[in-house]
Amino acid sequence: MEKLYGLSHLFMTVFLHNFAIFMVVPAITDVTMAALCPGQDECSLAIYLTGFQQAMIGVGTLVMMPLLGNMSDKYGRKAMLTVPMILTIIPTGILAYNRTKKFFYVYYVFKILISMVCEGSVPCLALAYVADNIPESGRSTAFGIISGIGSAAFVCATLSARFLSTAQTFQVSTLIAVIGAVYMQFFLQDSVIDDKHLYTPIISQQNPTVSKVDAKLESNKHLLKALRSFKDLTSFLGSSFTITQAAIVAFFSNLADVGLHGSMLYFLKAQFHFDKNQFADLMVISGISGTVSQLLVMPILAPILGEARLLSIGLFFHCVHMFLYSIAWSSLVPYASAMFSILFVFSQPCIRSIVSKQVGPHEQGKAQGCISGICSVAHIVSPLVFSPLTALFLSEKAPFDFPGFSIMCIGFASMVSFVQSMMLRVVPPILN
Repeated sequence: MEKLYGLSHLFMTVFLHNFAIFMVVPAITDVTMAALCPGQDECSLAIYLTGFQQAMIGVGTLVMMPLLGNMSDKYGRKAMLTVPMILTIIPTGILAYNRTKKFFYVYYVFKILISMVCEGSVPCLALAYVADNIPESGRSTAFGIISGIGSAAFVCATLSARFLSTAQTFQVSTLIAVIGAVYMQFFLQDSVIDDKHLYTPIISQQNPTVSKVDAKLESNKHLLKALRSFKDLTSFLGSSFTITQAAIVAFFSNLADVGLHGSMLYFLKAQFHFDKNQFADLMVISGISGTVSQLLVMPILAPILGEARLLSIGLFFHCVHMFLYSIAWSSLVPYASAMFSILFVFSQPCIRSIVSKQVGPHEQGKAQGCISGICSVAHIVSPLVFSPLTALFLSEKAPFDFPGFSIMCIGFASMVSFVQSMMLRVVPPILN
């Protein structure tokens, strides 16, 4: 009962964080276009800057995700969660204050620097927290629920953005981010795995009998251990054939996700003149479908079909979803395509659950951090490939008339992950 009580506070923390992050998504495209290319529906500069931002964030998270996950195994989940919960307030706060071209570039720089450290860290550490408190038999369902909590926050956030002005959207997002950080500090209890496996907390009262030199040497020793994140990543990937296969699936799935995220909104704005409100409507449809699926459908199907089959089903419909976007002949097609999220949202919780069951209880943070690191490689590669392709086919210099060609190529990347998932063989989980 105590563990369930702690998880309820974790769910609320994740909800508030995702609410603040997702609330600005429908508005950021319009803000970017207004700052860089006012009065235009197509802007190659905006697409290239978005791609560069995603690539730089990927470089940072490639190093930081295994590092943060490994450190959370040593210092506790709550200590590591504090960093992203506080830092993510800054970028939205800048645009809440002003959205002129000068302030947009200030936001852009801070967004890159902070996201290099914090992007994806809250979901990653939250999954490790859940794995600490839920036995293996119920872990796939629990991961689906926490993913559903994120989807519910996405729906509430986009609905709020739909009925608020752009300025109010960023102001409310900043307020919710502050509330989330405060709530976590007061209510969330740390997930203590085992006293003998936890190091001294990062923020603690220093023992007066320990000299400052000894304390500094001890701190440097832990820091040097933590900086071996790349070695941890490579050794983790080679530790099991199942983990290697799951990492390949995660890479190509995220390659497609990042490419779609960086291209879709600009494609819809250029092709059908979508604005903030239409983006919000589209995201609400997708979010509601995903929430219902993760909270109601996945807990029923996961024990029956197993994570591997459910993963393949999700990835198949992910491909269909992208191909429909690419050939959209009417502004109604994206709305119909968004409904497929009721089926493709299975993929990420299934990958995380499969990996979680391949490691011991004292390596959950490391496992989730390493998979997030693999996903970060996709954040580097995807913008380098798909952003120039999107800019080219949305411009007047396109070699042939197919505005959705880049999204179709993204769909082929998703198809690779689907084919790989069909070959995934899940071995029995490690016993606690």
